[in-house]
Amino acid sequence: MPATSLYFGNVMHARLRPFRHRFVYGVFSILVDLDELPELDRRSRLFGYNRARLFSFHDEDHGARDGSPAAAWVRARLAAAGLAGAGERIFALCFPRVLGSVFNPLTVYFAYAADGRLGAMLYEVKNTFGEQHGYLIPVASGRTAGAPVVQRAAKRFHVSPFIGMAAIYRFRVDEPEDRLAILIREDTPEGELLVASQTGRRRPWSDRTLLQAFFRYPLLTAKIVGAIHWEALRLWLKGAGFHPRPAPAAGAATTIAE
Repeated sequence: MPATSLYFGNVMHARLRPFRHRFVYGVFSILVDLDELPELDRRSRLFGYNRARLFSFHDEDHGARDGSPAAAWVRARLAAAGLAGAGERIFALCFPRVLGSVFNPLTVYFAYAADGRLGAMLYEVKNTFGEQHGYLIPVASGRTAGAPVVQRAAKRFHVSPFIGMAAIYRFRVDEPEDRLAILIREDTPEGELLVASQTGRRRPWSDRTLLQAFFRYPLLTAKIVGAIHWEALRLWLKGAGFHPRPAPAAGAATTIAE
């Protein structure tokens, strides 16, 4: 089972059709046990839980986005899907608020059972229109411990105006230990369209490491939001087709039966 940590690494996107477009940005993420957040707040001078600090995690940025605990929201989704036993411990991999601002295109929740088995994954996706949708997928019971988690889900939520809704996501995720590795492939009826990854190396959770992250990756949120719009402009200039924004997906999360 993982531990609350920081990960220093990169996010990569590569569009394969009808032209090539690739970018890589350096980022850092936090992996936090959601039940440990109050304790992290108490013992850190730089990290806050639902309050202003240099870095912070606010429940209103995740889950129901109404200020109620993100852990309770994830456990409610698990229970509704018949996966309540997978919610003993829940870790969230995300970008933190930095100086009060944040944007998380993807938050990944790792849900563990009491015996330490990874029971489910919840991929919480946001777009720049302020909308959010989750893909809840049970982890195959026969999976070998330590093996990558391999899953798939039909696209139900509009993200990029340059990619339509007729698509399938294929996920390949390593449980975060010393190394972070998340790979997402997006298939369309015409073939594979997009490959995205997030990789990183684990760093111990401490005020010292948080301060290193601040100086190594300054203005992280501005960088993420700016990069999204800059890469969208580059795609538009290359002639990427535009897909109108559809009605929001129904429900807070889609449960995928494996």
